[in-house]
Amino acid sequence: MQNVVGIDFQKSGKMEYYSPKKFDLNVGDWVVVESKRGLEMGRVKYAPLDVADEDVTLPLKEIVRHATDEDLNQYEQNEKDAEEAMTLCKNTIQQQSLEMRLVNCEFTLDKSKVIFNFTSDERVDFRKLVKVLAQKLKTRIELRQIGVRDEAKLLGGIGPCGRSLCCATFLGDFEPVSIKMAKDQNLSLNPTKISGACGRLMCCLKYENDYYEEARAQLPDVGEAIKTPEGNGKVIGLNILDISMQVKVDGLEQPLEYKMEELETLN
Repeated sequence: MQNVVGIDFQKSGKMEYYSPKKFDLNVGDWVVVESKRGLEMGRVKYAPLDVADEDVTLPLKEIVRHATDEDLNQYEQNEKDAEEAMTLCKNTIQQQSLEMRLVNCEFTLDKSKVIFNFTSDERVDFRKLVKVLAQKLKTRIELRQIGVRDEAKLLGGIGPCGRSLCCATFLGDFEPVSIKMAKDQNLSLNPTKISGACGRLMCCLKYENDYYEEARAQLPDVGEAIKTPEGNGKVIGLNILDISMQVKVDGLEQPLEYKMEELETLN
Protein backbone atom coordinates (compact mmCIF):
# COMPACT_ATOMS: atom_id res chain seq x y z
CA MET A 1 0.00 0.00 0.00
CA GLN A 2 1.05 3.57 -0.70
CA ASN A 3 0.00 6.68 1.19
CA VAL A 4 -0.84 9.32 -1.42
CA VAL A 5 -2.45 12.74 -1.72
CA GLY A 6 -4.25 14.01 -4.83
CA ILE A 7 -3.01 17.38 -6.11
CA ASP A 8 -5.03 19.41 -8.63
CA PHE A 9 -3.25 21.67 -11.12
CA GLN A 10 -5.92 24.02 -12.43
CA LYS A 11 -4.02 25.39 -15.41
CA SER A 12 -2.80 22.07 -16.74
CA GLY A 13 -6.14 20.40 -16.11
CA LYS A 14 -4.47 17.46 -14.39
CA MET A 15 -4.80 15.75 -11.02
CA GLU A 16 -1.71 13.85 -9.91
CA TYR A 17 -0.75 11.77 -6.89
CA TYR A 18 2.14 12.62 -4.58
CA SER A 19 3.58 11.30 -1.36
CA PRO A 20 2.38 13.53 1.51
CA LYS A 21 5.66 12.86 3.34
CA LYS A 22 5.13 14.08 6.93
CA PHE A 23 3.00 17.09 6.04
CA ASP A 24 -0.41 17.53 7.66
CA LEU A 25 -2.57 18.15 4.58
CA ASN A 26 -6.25 18.97 4.22
CA VAL A 27 -8.47 19.36 1.15
CA GLY A 28 -8.04 22.87 -0.24
CA ASP A 29 -4.49 23.43 1.04
CA TRP A 30 -2.03 25.01 -1.41
CA VAL A 31 1.28 23.15 -1.76
CA VAL A 32 4.44 23.35 -3.84
CA VAL A 33 5.51 20.23 -5.75
CA GLU A 34 8.12 19.21 -8.30
CA SER A 35 6.04 17.96 -11.25
CA LYS A 36 7.16 16.80 -14.67
CA ARG A 37 6.55 20.37 -15.84
CA GLY A 38 8.80 21.86 -13.16
CA LEU A 39 8.23 23.53 -9.80
CA GLU A 40 4.48 24.12 -9.52
CA MET A 41 1.85 25.12 -7.04
CA GLY A 42 -1.27 22.99 -6.71
CA ARG A 43 -4.21 22.49 -4.41
CA VAL A 44 -5.00 19.36 -2.39
CA LYS A 45 -8.02 17.70 -4.00
CA TYR A 46 -7.98 14.42 -2.07
CA ALA A 47 -6.71 14.14 1.50
CA PRO A 48 -4.01 11.52 2.17
CA LEU A 49 -5.26 7.95 1.77
CA ASP A 50 -3.82 4.47 1.28
CA VAL A 51 -4.06 2.91 -2.18
CA ALA A 52 -2.74 -0.30 -3.71
CA ASP A 53 0.69 -0.21 -5.35
CA GLU A 54 -0.74 -1.13 -8.77
CA ASP A 55 -3.06 1.91 -8.73
CA VAL A 56 -0.23 4.47 -8.70
CA THR A 57 2.89 5.10 -10.75
CA LEU A 58 5.99 4.49 -8.68
CA PRO A 59 8.18 6.04 -7.47
CA LEU A 60 5.95 8.76 -6.06
CA LYS A 61 7.29 12.30 -5.94
CA GLU A 62 7.01 14.09 -2.61
CA ILE A 63 5.38 17.35 -1.57
CA VAL A 64 8.10 20.03 -1.40
CA ARG A 65 6.38 22.32 1.11
CA HIS A 66 3.21 24.06 2.12
CA ALA A 67 2.73 27.15 -0.06
CA THR A 68 3.89 30.31 1.70
CA ASP A 69 2.56 33.85 1.27
CA GLU A 70 5.56 34.48 -0.96
CA ASP A 71 4.59 31.49 -3.13
CA LEU A 72 1.00 32.73 -3.39
CA ASN A 73 2.16 36.22 -4.39
CA GLN A 74 4.51 34.74 -6.97
CA TYR A 75 1.69 32.58 -8.33
CA GLU A 76 -0.57 35.62 -8.77
CA GLN A 77 2.25 37.56 -10.46
CA ASN A 78 2.89 34.62 -12.78
CA GLU A 79 -0.79 34.73 -13.80
CA LYS A 80 -0.42 38.36 -14.87
CA ASP A 81 2.89 37.70 -16.64
CA ALA A 82 1.32 34.73 -18.44
CA GLU A 83 -1.35 37.03 -19.92
CA GLU A 84 1.37 39.31 -21.31
CA ALA A 85 3.33 36.33 -22.63
CA MET A 86 0.15 35.02 -24.27
CA THR A 87 -0.38 38.32 -26.09
CA LEU A 88 3.28 38.38 -27.19
CA CYS A 89 3.07 34.83 -28.51
CA LYS A 90 -0.20 35.47 -30.39
CA ASN A 91 1.25 38.55 -32.07
CA THR A 92 4.42 36.70 -33.04
CA ILE A 93 2.40 33.78 -34.45
CA GLN A 94 0.45 36.25 -36.57
CA GLN A 95 3.60 38.01 -37.77
CA GLN A 96 5.18 34.71 -38.79
CA SER A 97 1.93 33.45 -40.38
CA LEU A 98 2.05 30.16 -38.48
CA GLU A 99 -0.93 27.78 -38.78
CA MET A 100 -1.42 27.22 -35.06
CA ARG A 101 -3.99 28.24 -32.44
CA LEU A 102 -2.65 29.21 -29.04
CA VAL A 103 -4.74 27.75 -26.19
CA ASN A 104 -3.08 28.92 -22.99
CA CYS A 105 0.19 29.88 -21.34
CA GLU A 106 1.61 29.16 -17.88
CA PHE A 107 4.85 29.82 -16.00
CA THR A 108 6.37 27.36 -13.58
CA LEU A 109 6.39 28.77 -10.04
CA ASP A 110 10.08 29.72 -10.13
CA LYS A 111 9.69 31.09 -13.70
CA SER A 112 12.42 28.78 -14.96
CA LYS A 113 10.14 27.81 -17.85
CA VAL A 114 7.07 29.06 -19.67
CA ILE A 115 4.75 26.55 -21.35
CA PHE A 116 2.55 27.38 -24.35
CA ASN A 117 -0.14 24.89 -25.33
CA PHE A 118 -1.45 25.06 -28.89
CA THR A 119 -3.51 23.14 -31.41
CA SER A 120 -2.83 22.70 -35.11
CA ASP A 121 -4.12 20.51 -37.92
CA GLU A 122 -0.61 19.91 -39.19
CA ARG A 123 3.01 19.86 -38.12
CA VAL A 124 4.35 23.33 -37.32
CA ASP A 125 7.94 24.55 -37.59
CA PHE A 126 8.07 26.94 -34.63
CA ARG A 127 11.85 27.28 -34.25
CA LYS A 128 11.77 30.99 -35.17
CA LEU A 129 8.88 31.53 -32.78
CA VAL A 130 10.80 29.92 -29.90
CA LYS A 131 13.83 32.10 -30.66
CA VAL A 132 11.79 35.31 -30.51
CA LEU A 133 9.99 34.28 -27.31
CA ALA A 134 13.22 33.24 -25.58
CA GLN A 135 14.86 36.58 -26.41
CA LYS A 136 11.96 38.61 -25.03
CA LEU A 137 10.89 36.49 -22.06
CA LYS A 138 14.42 35.54 -20.93
CA THR A 139 13.48 32.02 -19.86
CA ARG A 140 13.14 28.49 -21.26
CA ILE A 141 10.32 28.07 -23.76
CA GLU A 142 8.23 24.93 -24.18
CA LEU A 143 5.63 24.75 -26.96
CA ARG A 144 3.34 21.76 -26.58
CA GLN A 145 0.91 20.63 -29.27
CA ILE A 146 -2.26 19.22 -27.73
CA GLY A 147 -5.43 17.60 -29.08
CA VAL A 148 -8.92 19.08 -29.21
CA ARG A 149 -10.00 17.09 -26.14
CA ASP A 150 -7.11 18.53 -24.12
CA GLU A 151 -8.08 21.98 -25.38
CA ALA A 152 -11.64 21.55 -24.11
CA LYS A 153 -10.26 20.31 -20.77
CA LEU A 154 -8.10 23.41 -20.38
CA LEU A 155 -10.66 25.98 -21.54
CA GLY A 156 -13.77 24.43 -19.96
CA GLY A 157 -17.32 25.12 -21.08
CA ILE A 158 -20.88 23.81 -21.00
CA GLY A 159 -21.84 20.44 -22.46
CA PRO A 160 -25.03 19.48 -24.35
CA CYS A 161 -26.49 18.37 -20.99
CA GLY A 162 -26.26 21.93 -19.67
CA ARG A 163 -23.59 21.16 -17.09
CA SER A 164 -19.87 21.97 -16.97
CA LEU A 165 -17.72 19.74 -19.16
CA CYS A 166 -16.79 16.46 -17.46
CA CYS A 167 -13.20 16.74 -18.68
CA ALA A 168 -12.81 20.18 -17.08
CA THR A 169 -14.32 19.20 -13.73
CA PHE A 170 -13.59 15.63 -12.63
CA LEU A 171 -12.23 13.43 -15.42
CA GLY A 172 -8.55 12.51 -15.21
CA ASP A 173 -7.16 10.85 -18.31
CA PHE A 174 -9.30 10.38 -21.41
CA GLU A 175 -10.59 6.88 -22.12
CA PRO A 176 -11.25 5.61 -25.66
CA VAL A 177 -14.82 6.20 -26.89
CA SER A 178 -16.18 4.48 -30.01
CA ILE A 179 -19.22 4.80 -32.24
CA LYS A 180 -20.10 1.22 -31.23
CA MET A 181 -20.93 2.51 -27.74
CA ALA A 182 -23.53 4.86 -29.22
CA LYS A 183 -24.98 2.02 -31.30
CA ASP A 184 -25.17 -0.31 -28.30
CA GLN A 185 -27.07 2.37 -26.36
CA ASN A 186 -29.55 2.90 -29.23
CA LEU A 187 -28.54 6.54 -29.56
CA SER A 188 -28.94 8.64 -32.67
CA LEU A 189 -25.81 8.40 -34.81
CA ASN A 190 -26.20 12.04 -35.84
CA PRO A 191 -22.73 13.54 -35.11
CA THR A 192 -24.29 16.69 -33.62
CA LYS A 193 -26.17 14.57 -31.07
CA ILE A 194 -23.29 12.44 -29.80
CA SER A 195 -20.38 14.88 -30.07
CA GLY A 196 -19.09 17.05 -27.25
CA ALA A 197 -17.81 20.63 -27.25
CA CYS A 198 -14.47 19.36 -28.58
CA GLY A 199 -16.11 17.85 -31.66
CA ARG A 200 -15.21 14.30 -30.64
CA LEU A 201 -17.55 11.60 -29.32
CA MET A 202 -18.85 12.53 -25.85
CA CYS A 203 -16.88 11.02 -22.97
CA CYS A 204 -20.15 10.18 -21.16
CA LEU A 205 -20.86 7.45 -23.75
CA LYS A 206 -18.35 5.43 -21.74
CA TYR A 207 -20.10 5.79 -18.38
CA GLU A 208 -22.91 3.25 -18.92
CA ASN A 209 -21.19 1.20 -21.57
CA ASP A 210 -20.28 -1.67 -19.23
CA TYR A 211 -23.93 -2.08 -18.21
CA TYR A 212 -25.11 -2.05 -21.82
CA GLU A 213 -22.52 -4.65 -22.81
CA GLU A 214 -23.52 -6.90 -19.91
CA ALA A 215 -27.24 -6.50 -20.62
CA ARG A 216 -26.80 -6.94 -24.35
CA ALA A 217 -24.98 -10.24 -23.81
CA GLN A 218 -28.14 -11.62 -22.13
CA LEU A 219 -30.41 -10.81 -25.08
CA PRO A 220 -30.77 -12.51 -28.47
CA ASP A 221 -29.95 -10.69 -31.70
CA VAL A 222 -32.60 -8.86 -33.71
CA GLY A 223 -33.94 -11.31 -36.29
CA GLU A 224 -33.23 -14.38 -34.18
CA ALA A 225 -35.99 -17.02 -33.92
CA ILE A 226 -37.12 -17.80 -30.37
CA LYS A 227 -39.89 -19.61 -28.49
CA THR A 228 -42.52 -17.73 -26.49
CA PRO A 229 -45.51 -18.86 -24.39
CA GLU A 230 -47.69 -17.85 -27.37
CA GLY A 231 -45.65 -19.82 -29.91
CA ASN A 232 -42.59 -19.38 -32.12
CA GLY A 233 -41.55 -15.89 -33.12
CA LYS A 234 -38.78 -13.60 -34.28
CA VAL A 235 -37.07 -10.81 -32.33
CA ILE A 236 -37.75 -7.44 -33.99
CA GLY A 237 -36.50 -5.03 -31.31
CA LEU A 238 -34.55 -4.81 -28.04
CA ASN A 239 -34.87 -2.67 -24.93
CA ILE A 240 -31.49 -2.82 -23.20
CA LEU A 241 -32.45 -0.82 -20.09
CA ASP A 242 -35.00 -3.32 -18.78
CA ILE A 243 -33.53 -6.33 -20.62
CA SER A 244 -36.63 -6.98 -22.70
CA MET A 245 -37.45 -7.54 -26.38
CA GLN A 246 -40.24 -7.12 -28.91
CA VAL A 247 -41.18 -10.36 -30.64
CA LYS A 248 -43.33 -10.92 -33.75
CA VAL A 249 -45.12 -14.16 -32.86
CA ASP A 250 -46.27 -16.37 -35.72
CA GLY A 251 -49.99 -15.92 -36.32
CA LEU A 252 -50.31 -12.67 -34.37
CA GLU A 253 -50.56 -9.26 -36.02
CA GLN A 254 -49.17 -7.14 -33.16
CA PRO A 255 -45.71 -7.81 -31.69
CA LEU A 256 -45.50 -8.76 -28.02
CA GLU A 257 -42.95 -7.61 -25.43
CA TYR A 258 -41.18 -10.08 -23.18
CA LYS A 259 -38.60 -9.74 -20.45
CA MET A 260 -35.66 -12.06 -20.82
CA GLU A 261 -36.46 -13.98 -17.64
CA GLU A 262 -39.90 -14.86 -19.05
CA LEU A 263 -38.32 -16.74 -21.97
CA GLU A 264 -35.20 -18.25 -20.41
CA THR A 265 -36.96 -21.54 -19.50
CA LEU A 266 -38.37 -21.90 -23.04
CA ASN A 267 -35.14 -21.33 -25.02
